[in-house]
Amino acid sequence: MIKLSPAQLPDLLPWFLGGPPGMTALAEHALAPGAGDWWADRAVAPRTVAVACAGHLLLRGDPTALPPLALAPFAAHHVQAPARFLPLLSSAFDLLVPWERMTYVHRVSVPSPRPPHGVTVRRLALGDETALAALGPESAWIQASWGSPSGLAASGHGWAAFAKDRVLAVACTYFRGTTYEDVACVTVPDHRRQRLALACVTALCQDIAARGHTPSWTCSRDNRPSRLAAWTAGFRLEHEHVHYLTGQPARHVAGLTV
Repeated sequence: MIKLSPAQLPDLLPWFLGGPPGMTALAEHALAPGAGDWWADRAVAPRTVAVACAGHLLLRGDPTALPPLALAPFAAHHVQAPARFLPLLSSAFDLLVPWERMTYVHRVSVPSPRPPHGVTVRRLALGDETALAALGPESAWIQASWGSPSGLAASGHGWAAFAKDRVLAVACTYFRGTTYEDVACVTVPDHRRQRLALACVTALCQDIAARGHTPSWTCSRDNRPSRLAAWTAGFRLEHEHVHYLTGQPARHVAGLTV
């Protein structure tokens, strides 16, 4: 597949409209400079289009237009695609693990909990990137869709709970669309069960509503803590689907002897 230039992207966005809220938001979010990449089998009149952002991949179009080798750059990605792509994905990778996903939409207004003494909940801003980076590798995924801690800090789409200069919890728009904004949150292990993430999510949802958008929330079916957090924050189940975790390129795809 070839990477598309920004000038080619707007006409391709309709390929991804009408899907689950979080997936539609991902495609739109990837239009922002540095947020993600758009790919196609050819630049003019493409038959197959892909969007990659933060380890997620959307595939649409005709899978017969691609050889398995074309998908090699998307190893270790979470892929959402119509069922017709499954034979191609199975040929392209040595592992393909189905993963049931649940998408929620914010339906119920929830009062923001009062943070503990000494903790302040506020919008992230320039200058907070050092505190975000200090969260460590286990929480680095929270800024992946914005490219870096500084990208998230400068986006205006994140809220965090601070104790002095330390970030204890973060909630952010992970994928920003024109209708939905898909929300993500994380809390440092030693400050869980203090409702800090809920306070951040509540503030973020108010922000999203003020922009005229609707908050959504996507997580794995087996991630019970995330599902409970979504319900507590006022999200209700809207859609269920399956995406697939890819392994490494299959040996024959990589040009090796099987």
